[in-house]
Amino acid sequence: MESFTDREAIVEIVNKLFVYTDYQRWDDLQKEVFTEELLFDMSSLGGEKAMLTSKHICETWKAGFAGLDGVNHLSGNYILDINNSSADVFAYATATHYKKSAVHGNTREFIGSYQLHLTKKVSGWRIDQFKYDLKFMKGNIDLK
Repeated sequence: MESFTDREAIVEIVNKLFVYTDYQRWDDLQKEVFTEELLFDMSSLGGEKAMLTSKHICETWKAGFAGLDGVNHLSGNYILDINNSSADVFAYATATHYKKSAVHGNTREFIGSYQLHLTKKVSGWRIDQFKYDLKFMKGNIDLK
């Protein structure tokens, strides 16, 4: 089996963050992507910066996605700064939420960037700090 470079392994974890979220693979996010507890900051959407468990984050996202018919993240423009067993990653991303029954438009989009910090564990790279910076939203924001 071919092994990844640190850069490839880190990008793989960031990709898993978005893909596992889209497919609501909450257990995999907790096991393969996040540390058990992480500094979580989505204050640009009105939340507060706090130390949270990955379980709490996944439960919150699961509840937030209830009633949606689809979620799709597209990410890229990764800029990595790797220093031994820690790494900082910058990424642009858009998140599109789809709800078939919405009467004022079926989609809403969140456009922004992520600043992630990863640490290298025995099990591999894991996200231990997560910050989302919203640039703008468009579409039917309430999906009603």
